Amino acid sequence: MHFAISSADLHVLLHEADRAARRFLWKLRLPASDLDDIRQELLVDLISRVRGFDPERGSLGAFANIVLSNRATELATKIKRARSVFGAVPISLDEPVPGCPGITRGDTFSEDEGVAALWGQSVDPFTAAERRIDVARGVNRLDAGEQTLCAALTEANIPDLAASGHGSRTGLYRQLKELRYALTAFGLQPA
Repeated sequence: MHFAISSADLHVLLHEADRAARRFLWKLRLPASDLDDIRQELLVDLISRVRGFDPERGSLGAFANIVLSNRATELATKIKRARSVFGAVPISLDEPVPGCPGITRGDTFSEDEGVAALWGQSVDPFTAAERRIDVARGVNRLDAGEQTLCAALTEANIPDLAASGHGSRTGLYRQLKELRYALTAFGLQPA
């Protein structure tokens, strides 16, 4: 349905967007300086959906309130997710530590407390070097065909290898499974 926005309708939309933005700021304890940005975000979504308004089903204000509430919920979810990862007030690692000239916040964290450790990656260079040596030793114990497959898998995935004529996907997956068994028998563990 085609819906033209009159000045009275625009006033209703602006009023509802302002109320929703203020309610949003209050619920999430955001600074007042974010009001214009939140209002604009809500209003853009509302205007893009206004053609779905049916005056026979209800008032424009009720329609706007529902659309704004839904969009506010989506935004709140994003903000809460970001807060759970970065904290309520993100800080810069380049920020100087008060009372310690020349030292930044990033200098106070060990490598074991970094982002790599947070996501489960190894941060110990000695362990990484030992793992590379173990992998090289294990790969050297494989036969020539298995070594060729290992080298090919470092450059492409199995569907790409199958498409380029290295064999069928099923056969390549079977060979990969056998490679894993062989490398596990040589003492290598999955990374």
